[in-house]
Amino acid sequence: MPDHFPPDPQRPLYEIKANLFKALAHPARIRVLEILSAAEGPTPVSEILAETGIEATLLSQHLAVLKRHRVVTARRVGNAVHYELAHPMISELLVIARTFLADALAEQRDQLDSLDDLPPLRRRR
Repeated sequence: MPDHFPPDPQRPLYEIKANLFKALAHPARIRVLEILSAAEGPTPVSEILAETGIEATLLSQHLAVLKRHRVVTARRVGNAVHYELAHPMISELLVIARTFLADALAEQRDQLDSLDDLPPLRRRR
């Protein structure tokens, strides 16, 4: 059974969600989505290439994964292909993920800072 949309109506929703998260499970794809989220409109591949520095063939593969999972849409304009987010809530998903990670890192920083409050240790010889 393929791991892309349209979903089989018999498949449980959690499987469909898991496949969405699989599509997002690469740093390059997250970066592409952040670029598209910040864009005013459809973004040409050449601009995505310039901002990411990813090799063209590799970027093409990542964009294909995002497109297959219907996270982005593509439209040819002359010789260029322009991409945009398939749904505006994808931007919100990115914001929520960033907020979650920032909170988790702040908590870890607080734990590291609390080490300074512990009594000093001495090595026994």
